[in-house]
Amino acid sequence: MHEPTQTARRLLRGGAALLLALMLTAAVPAGASDLSGASALPEKLVPVGHTVGIKLFSRGVLVVKLPDGQTPARECGLQTGDVIVKCGGISVQSTEQFQQLLQERRSAATDLQVSRNGRQLELSVSPEKNEQGTYSIGAWIRDSMAGIGTVTYYDPATGAFGALGHGIADVDTAQLMPFSSGSILPSTVKAVKKGEAGSAGELRGDFDLSGDLGTLYANTQSGVFGHLETDASCWDVGEALSVARADEVVPGKATILSNVEGDEICAYDIEILSAGTSADGRDMVLRVTDPELIAATGGIVQGMSGSPILQNGKFVGAVTHVLLNDPTKGYGIFLETMLKSAE
Repeated sequence: MHEPTQTARRLLRGGAALLLALMLTAAVPAGASDLSGASALPEKLVPVGHTVGIKLFSRGVLVVKLPDGQTPARECGLQTGDVIVKCGGISVQSTEQFQQLLQERRSAATDLQVSRNGRQLELSVSPEKNEQGTYSIGAWIRDSMAGIGTVTYYDPATGAFGALGHGIADVDTAQLMPFSSGSILPSTVKAVKKGEAGSAGELRGDFDLSGDLGTLYANTQSGVFGHLETDASCWDVGEALSVARADEVVPGKATILSNVEGDEICAYDIEILSAGTSADGRDMVLRVTDPELIAATGGIVQGMSGSPILQNGKFVGAVTHVLLNDPTKGYGIFLETMLKSAE
C-alpha cells in the first residue's frame, strides 16, 4: 500500500484558543524487557499524525512537592508522589475542593486516605492557619495537566483512538498522573522550538476551546486512549493500513507522519536502527533522516510523541522519546504494545 506524502491543510474552526506546550516527550536511557501473552490485533487502523490539545484530570490530588521544615503534611507522613484520595471520608475531586474541605475542618485532626505506589494508607493531619489566614497542610498539590501531543491511530469501526505512545506524567514527580477523566481538543501548530544537543525542542500550538473532539478513558504507560465524538475527517487523514505485529518490525527505512506546521500532516523519512521489546515505550531506536524535518525541528521534539511509524506498507508503531544528546535520534513503541494497553 502506498504511504501518503501529506494531507491537505485544514484550518481550525473559530473559538477561543489557548497557547500551551507540555513536555510530552522526555529523554530516557535505553533498556529492554520481554513482552508476553498473545492478543488479537485489529486488521487495520488509520494512522493519524495530527496534534491535539490534551486535558487530563487526576483521580484525587497529587502531592508534587513538600517545603523544607516542619509542616502538617510532613508531620503526618505525606510524601511527594502521594495521591490524596479522600479527606475526612469525602472523595477528593480537585485542589479547590480539597482546600474547601480543609477550611471546613479548620485545625481539627482530619483523616486522609492516600494512595502510595499502589498501596492505600490512612493518615491523620491537623491543618494550620497560614499567613493568608487560610487553613493548609503545607504541600503543593496538582489535579490536572494540559498540553500538546499527537494522535497515533483511529479505529473507524469503533471510534477509538490512541495517542502519545507513553503516559502523561507529572512534570515535578515524573509519576504517571492518576486518571479520572480527560479529553482532546482541536489544535494547530503555530511555532517550533528546534531541538539541539542537550536541549529538547517542542511544538507550540493553539487549542481550540470551542468543543472537545473526544473523551479519554485511560492514561497508561503505553499511551492515552479514548473515543472520538466525531469521525476522523476532522484530521483529513488517509486510508487504514494493516497493523504489524511486533515481530514484523525490522531495522531499516521507515516513515513517520507528523504535524509540525499548521494543520498539515506530512510523511518524513526515518531509519529504525533496532527493534526489540521494552516496557516503557522504547521498543525501537529511531533516527530521523529526512532533511526537511531536521531543518524544521532539528529532529524529534516534544509534542511529536505519538507520531505514527509506517514500514513496508504496514502500521508498526509510534514515536515516543527523544535523546537529549542527539535530537535526530529517539525511541518508538510497537503499535502492538499500545493496543494491548488500550484493552
